[in-house]
Amino acid sequence: MKLNDLRDNPGARKKPITVGRGIGSGKGKTCGRGVKGQKARTGVSIGGFEGGQMPLSRRLPKRGFKNIFAKDYSAVNLGRLQQAIDAGRIDAKKPITSESLMEAGIASKARDGVRIIGKGELKAKLDLTVAGASKSAIAAIEKAGGKVTLTVKTEEKAA
Repeated sequence: MKLNDLRDNPGARKKPITVGRGIGSGKGKTCGRGVKGQKARTGVSIGGFEGGQMPLSRRLPKRGFKNIFAKDYSAVNLGRLQQAIDAGRIDAKKPITSESLMEAGIASKARDGVRIIGKGELKAKLDLTVAGASKSAIAAIEKAGGKVTLTVKTEEKAA
């Protein structure tokens, strides 16, 4: 094989249409753009425009509310935590942080921190330092003889 023998696979590169080269080419004069008007010019930007009619995006009702301050936690179940301990990906004797959970592949992304959920069974005694945990998860960890330290303070609702 020589460098001058190298070729693309047939059909790998599609030739662009040559426009504006006389009426015999089939794409001469207006180059397939029609006659005059905004769409015949360059820099057309009429994405949601409907010719003066109220656009669909404005006709439909708007609903709901997006809280820009809401925290997005990465959730980890107790059962998944126990599986990782059984598999040897986490050392139960050492303190467990959100970083060690991500290294073990249990929490996919850090986001705003890791939150422990009380789904599943936990047998190992753990020392956890995480952003949040559900009441059932804290109870299960303390029942197993472990300890949970929360990095994010939860605001108590006034009665």
